[in-house]
Formats: sequence, structure tokens, C-alpha cells
Amino acid sequence: MEEVKILGIESSCDETAAAVVVNGRELRSNVISTQIPLHTLYGGVVPEIASRKHIERINQVIEEALKEANATLDDMDAIAVTYGPGLVGPLLVGVAEAKAIAFARNIPLVGVHHIEGHISANYIENKDLKPPFLCLVVSGGHTHLVRVKEYGEYEILGRTVDDAAGEAFDKVARAIGLGYPGGPKIEKAALEGNPNAIAFPRAKVNGSEYDFSFSGLKSAVLNYINGEQMKGNEVNPNDLAASFQKAVVDVLVDHAMHAVDEYKPSAFAIAGGVASNGTLREAMRSACEKKKIPFYHPSPTLCTDNAAMIGAAGYYEFIAGNRSGWDLNAVPNLKLGER
Repeated sequence: MEEVKILGIESSCDETAAAVVVNGRELRSNVISTQIPLHTLYGGVVPEIASRKHIERINQVIEEALKEANATLDDMDAIAVTYGPGLVGPLLVGVAEAKAIAFARNIPLVGVHHIEGHISANYIENKDLKPPFLCLVVSGGHTHLVRVKEYGEYEILGRTVDDAAGEAFDKVARAIGLGYPGGPKIEKAALEGNPNAIAFPRAKVNGSEYDFSFSGLKSAVLNYINGEQMKGNEVNPNDLAASFQKAVVDVLVDHAMHAVDEYKPSAFAIAGGVASNGTLREAMRSACEKKKIPFYHPSPTLCTDNAAMIGAAGYYEFIAGNRSGWDLNAVPNLKLGER
């Protein structure tokens, strides 16, 4: 089989990343420059600062990725880049870089949807995973339950109507005083807590069985904290973190398994930053075992934003004949399935 080498570029939020992926499955390099320590000072991502840091780092990150892969730009068959959804400033840095390289070296340009990238992260380590399957994408900005019908062909069964799961983690972590980023800090605190200590609500969206809502849960946590403080009671942050995390995981697993029952997929996968959460992984693994359905997930490095997933998704778009023109632009609210 002829090797198709893709240079993937990702800059949709606060990670500047580049990777070389062969045939959508084989990782030759995966370089990630994170800005988390910088944004921790502000309790969340500051778009203007993120954009400036991407500009500073993007050339170096691409050079590192090529060096690690023992390759040059002339070896690449295509440049794949995230063009949405995400923060418009950071996205523009990656898109401008990819267009410049593609134009200068006369290499095909492929714009990639960020969520399609997260789903495709599963292909890198799970060589036997092929569509069709169901995938739950859970990250700081997105909570999507998706039917992957074919490579590049998706049907969204459900999405969040308000806060994404990762966003709720960040806001609750801030309220408890754990700081940013919320996901890993809540998970760590929850290990020391009792998940059944506090009864938080599990929201359902009227008339839409697969949609998610986490803003009510976030409000319930804030109300609980305020109520306890007004009574003069001390709040146990570990119990609160564990109880909140369980409420989120219960809803995600419940919706996912409901879809498994209805659509009878051949496999179920999770993706996105929150998919690196150990409690969620184990709950999904256990639920899938009960349903006798194979369960897939990327390793934690491939769950958070990275360029390997963009290279993988870009490969399948490339072999399908999809190319982007020089008018490719950042689309911060890009919907899955749009081009």
C-alpha cells in the first residue's frame, strides 16, 4: 500500500500542535505545545493571549514534528488543518500557516472539522475500528453523540443545549476553588471523595432524548455551596467533586447506552478532552460490556487537542477527494457535516 503522508495542524484553542500521520492510522510524530500554565493565571483561556502564543510557537512546532518524523514538507501529500469550530483568533493562526505552506510548496490543502478530528483520534491506536459506529465526543466546548456512518459522514443524534460537559467541569472546579483546568482537578479530588454524598440532578431535555443539559447541574452545585455557607457548614470539596462527576458520568452513560439499544452499532467509542477521565472510561467500559459491544477510546494524549487527530481525519478527507481552496477561513461555529 502506498504511503500517504499528512501534516496535521491544530490551533483551535490553547494548544499549538503539529503531527505527521501516515495513511490515517500510523503516527510518525505528535508535537503539542500547551499554554495551560499561562491561562491558569486567568482561570481560563484568554483568546487574545492564545492567538499571540500560537503565532510565536507554530513554526517551531511544525519543524519539531517534521524532524521527529524524519521528513520534510516536500514529503507531505497534503496539509490538514483545523478550521472550526473553536476560537476565531487561534483558528486563524493555524489556517493562515497551513495555507502559506500549501501555497509555497504546491501541496493540497484540506480543512478539517475539529470534532471530526476528535472522533478520528480513535483510528490511530485502534487499527480494527472502522465505521459504522457510535461515538460520544465530550470536551470543553462540545458534547455530541454521533453516528459515524462512514469516514467523513456523520449524523448528530444529540448535543448539549447549554454548557458542554468540560465547560461544566471548569465552572464547578472554579466554584470549589480547585482552579483551572477543571477536568483533571475535579477527577483528582473525586478520588478522595464519596460520589453518593450529595444528590445532584440528572437533567433530561424535553422532546429530545439524546440532547444534553449541564447548566442546571452547575447551578445545583453553586446553590449547594451557597446554601451550606449560609448555614455555616463546611463544604467537603472532595465529596462535592465526586458527586458532581458522578452526575455528569451517569447522564453521559445513560444517553450513550440508550442510543446503543436503539441503533445496535457494531462498536462504541468516546473522544474529546473529557474522554481522558478515568471514571467516565470505566463507566462506559462496564456499560458496553453489559451490552456486549466493543468499546474504544484514545489514550489521554490523543483525547485532548492534538494534531495527530487532524492528520487522521485529514487523510480520510483527502482520499475522498476533498480539497480546500485559498479562500479557506476560520469558522468558529462550524457544524459537524458542513463544508
